[in-house]
Amino acid sequence: MRKKRRRPVEHVSHDRWLVSYADFVTLLFAFFVVLYASSQVDKRKVGNLALAIQVAFQQMGVFDTSNTKIPLSDSEAVPFTQVQVVENAERTGDFRRFVQPMKGILNPLTEQPLKDIEEALMKALAPEIQKHVVTVTARPEGIVVSLREIGFYESGSATIRASSQGAIDRLAAILQSRGEALRIEGHTDNVPIHNKYFDSNWELSTARSSQLVKMFIVRYNFTPTRLSAAGFAQYHPAAPNDTDEDRARNRRVDIVILNPSRPFN
Repeated sequence: MRKKRRRPVEHVSHDRWLVSYADFVTLLFAFFVVLYASSQVDKRKVGNLALAIQVAFQQMGVFDTSNTKIPLSDSEAVPFTQVQVVENAERTGDFRRFVQPMKGILNPLTEQPLKDIEEALMKALAPEIQKHVVTVTARPEGIVVSLREIGFYESGSATIRASSQGAIDRLAAILQSRGEALRIEGHTDNVPIHNKYFDSNWELSTARSSQLVKMFIVRYNFTPTRLSAAGFAQYHPAAPNDTDEDRARNRRVDIVILNPSRPFN
């Protein structure tokens, strides 16, 4: 009987998976290299856009100057340096072509006109500013002219002092020919009031703002639609009500020349 020949036993390699695994790792590495390269371009583009937006809003006064990390130039491999946004824009000419158009879109009316009116008010009210009875402040909502009680009102009264009428005349002369909306705000300190005219600080603050609105309309012929009056009593202080000096600062009437992009807000 013929003997069957045994087939040689094939040797099975248990390391073949290493070849596939090495190929997989190589492809994965290449994939992440591509992602990393793409992300660097995206960061620069997004950074440029973020810079333009931040500078535009900061010029409007909406946001405070920040230390946000942003890309400075496309030549940097990892283009991030901690600097102030506005300073970057001033130093980097490339960003001005982004910033200027956005300033025109986001803040078309307030940059130059309100700057002009602020300077005009500072000049016209210089005597009162030097006496510390008037302050002129630029804020996001507009230009705020604060008339302190000590210079314009008797205590507990809503009538402008005759001696202060000249300052009101100069103020009105500047505002009269302009078109910005005006919000007149009455403010008091936190000391309760009760006299024959007013039972509370609410009534006193509202009466002062209303009387000034009436004066602008009757004496200076302001268009009524430009004007609004508000009384805040002691609830929007300019300083803590801890000392006589701070309470005196809180007794005031604020004339807010409103940013044209935010009327009556």
